[in-house]
Amino acid sequence: MLQNYLPILVFVIIGLLISLAIVVAARFVSKILRVNNPSLEKLSPFECGFGEFEDARIKFDVRFYLVAILFIVFDLEVAFLFPWAVVVRQIGWYGFGAMGIFLALLLLGFAYEWKKGALEWE
Repeated sequence: MLQNYLPILVFVIIGLLISLAIVVAARFVSKILRVNNPSLEKLSPFECGFGEFEDARIKFDVRFYLVAILFIVFDLEVAFLFPWAVVVRQIGWYGFGAMGIFLALLLLGFAYEWKKGALEWE
């Protein structure tokens, strides 16, 4: 039984050895060919084409996190529509009604967040 898996094990080992050889060779070649000229300009902090404005440890506004979490929640819930759309004919009216309830709750939550002003950005 294990003899059937021996070719797979050999291929995995060969793949790992080749990958390791490529990584080691790339590091070796990059150390030989690189140009190392550090300067004050190169070693300075850099962000989006200009230097930093403030300390990196400033507090972010809570609204940023709220909008990000809401995006993730609604994005994931909309992702449930794709598998449902594939099998909608097989699950019949029960599945159609269940998805209708799901979408109604999703729309209700979205309306609540919109009414509360969670999507407003100042």
